[in-house]
Amino acid sequence: MSVDGWHTLLVLGGIRSGKSEFAESLVADAPTVRYVATAPAGDPEDIEWATRLAAHRARRPGSWSTEETAADPGRLVEVIAAAGPNETLLVDDLGGWVTVLLDPAHQPADDTATIAELAAAVRSSTARLVLVSPEVGLSLVPTTPLGRAFTDALGATNRAVADACDAVALVVAGQAAWLKPATPALAHAVPPAATSPEAEPGRAAAPQHAAAPTAAPRTAPAQAVPADLGIGDVMLPEVLTPAAAPVPAPATSDEPGTGDWAAPTMALPMIATGLVIQPGMELPMPDDYTGPQAVDRLATLDLPGAGLGVLEQVVGFAAATQGTSTPRPWDSVRVLLIQGDHEGGASAGATPGESARRARQARAGRGALARLAAETRAGLQIVEAPVSAPMEDGPALPADEVEAALRYGWRLAEQAADAGVQLLVLAACGAGAEAAAAAVLAATAGAEPPTVLGRVITEQGEIDDTAWMVRCAAVRDALHRTRRSAREAKDVLAELGGGDIALATGVLLGATARKVPVLLDGPVGTAAAMVSRDLAGQARHWCLLPDHGGRPGVRLAADVLGLTPLVDLRLDLGEGATALAALPLLRSALTLAATLPVHPSLGGPDDDRDTGDGTGDDGSDAGRTDDEPDFTEPEPAGPGPTTVGADEPVSPGRRAD
Repeated sequence: MSVDGWHTLLVLGGIRSGKSEFAESLVADAPTVRYVATAPAGDPEDIEWATRLAAHRARRPGSWSTEETAADPGRLVEVIAAAGPNETLLVDDLGGWVTVLLDPAHQPADDTATIAELAAAVRSSTARLVLVSPEVGLSLVPTTPLGRAFTDALGATNRAVADACDAVALVVAGQAAWLKPATPALAHAVPPAATSPEAEPGRAAAPQHAAAPTAAPRTAPAQAVPADLGIGDVMLPEVLTPAAAPVPAPATSDEPGTGDWAAPTMALPMIATGLVIQPGMELPMPDDYTGPQAVDRLATLDLPGAGLGVLEQVVGFAAATQGTSTPRPWDSVRVLLIQGDHEGGASAGATPGESARRARQARAGRGALARLAAETRAGLQIVEAPVSAPMEDGPALPADEVEAALRYGWRLAEQAADAGVQLLVLAACGAGAEAAAAAVLAATAGAEPPTVLGRVITEQGEIDDTAWMVRCAAVRDALHRTRRSAREAKDVLAELGGGDIALATGVLLGATARKVPVLLDGPVGTAAAMVSRDLAGQARHWCLLPDHGGRPGVRLAADVLGLTPLVDLRLDLGEGATALAALPLLRSALTLAATLPVHPSLGGPDDDRDTGDGTGDDGSDAGRTDDEPDFTEPEPAGPGPTTVGADEPVSPGRRAD
């Protein structure tokens, strides 16, 4: 799949809907494009048809080449199959191709086989491929046999090609709606670049299976966010798989166990995407209907007592984000740990190098976050954010680095979605991160810094009020310095938020674009959610907050965002660890919602009528369904007869009365 969410794309649309112009805009930035024209020349006296063809030719840039395939319908399959990974093809359109396919000059022909060959060529194409086709499924049934044959063949072609493509867009009145999941094209697409050697050309690298554990855990450094993101080729950080906690050693052993790591599951190149992150983006929303339906369905289940209580929110959230009234528990989970420090008064009281130590600890499989990731079968990705300058003295991060961090975070979310991740956990560790989050909250929600800045706790567990006052002063001075500055999202990130919050904001936006829900945990994630409101208001609807952790800033952000913390355990295990600690509880609620039957009073199975031998109370088969298993006696634990009494042997399979 291409870096912007698709590698092969089918663009559907009605007559004069703008589908061709939309398709052309997607490849406008490619250095070379091969335009594959499928339409026959037509009647020379048909002036209107000739005018249409001339208009299409006039729109094509001079750098594009044109290839005609109208003479032979099989030629289109050959062109697509022969295209290389560095080529960009625009096929316009499949309606003309079907017209040629049904032409009596090419009969007899196996239309079904030819359509299947086209779909296979699209599926295996290594080139960047955009196909245009008319959507005839919404029109009236033609009154002539030839018209019906055309609509049937074109409908079959559209279905086959749509199934083979990574993405499908429908253009109506010049507006594109994405029918098949893909990253919405926020700007013109660009040609594909070479992927890693392990990947098929033009495709994302496939996940690699875990390698044999080595004696020592790997300690590869994390990849920092490049300032020129979107220009150079940059590898994303590896995704680590924490090993389950080992069995405790005997009392005589004093050597602690350490977790091993598997090979990275992804290796995608970071290349230019043409992505433009700007205020007012239209990103997907969760399903408005399946969430309430799933909650209403809970009232019909065979649940004792009052049911799931507050965890009904989890069921509704999962149903809305999955688009089904019977949501499944999240199996594939990934933790994104963002490590980035803030200089100046924001980091008062923090131990120098502590956040880097935490990141190394997580990478080595130790610490609360890595252990909980192992227990919950979650992948772990450690990402370095740029160090933020003292916000009281000047901008925390230059504007160009803010743009780079936003795009980098978006790409991290894309990578997770491409790998099949069903849930992201947004975590962070960095000196001064809480003070930066407090500054963002003060700027976006009008809060007073002392009310949203938590107490400073030293390594010895003591409260450091002096450090807290220094942090408050830094936030106050930064707000005073920027009192006349714009309060738009990118300005807030540049002046106050810094690298970690900018990167987290990009993750939230990218996850929203790819419909991946996010568990927030801690000040950085909630501050990023506040900033993302101005860029895409839909982002907060894909976020879930397990616990506020007793942090005042998180509480305020939750109120503003409309997020109700699910539990009030006040865990303070570091960002991300609290979410992972609550994850088994959330999964349990979803498991019950998905597997419990309907209550007997509402037509569900009545287990009370079962006598143990599969019959009803009257000895008949009443009350038994075909889905219920036959109950038989268990096999004996060892050789020899199974005894019921002291002197009565019973052979296996015999029921004792």
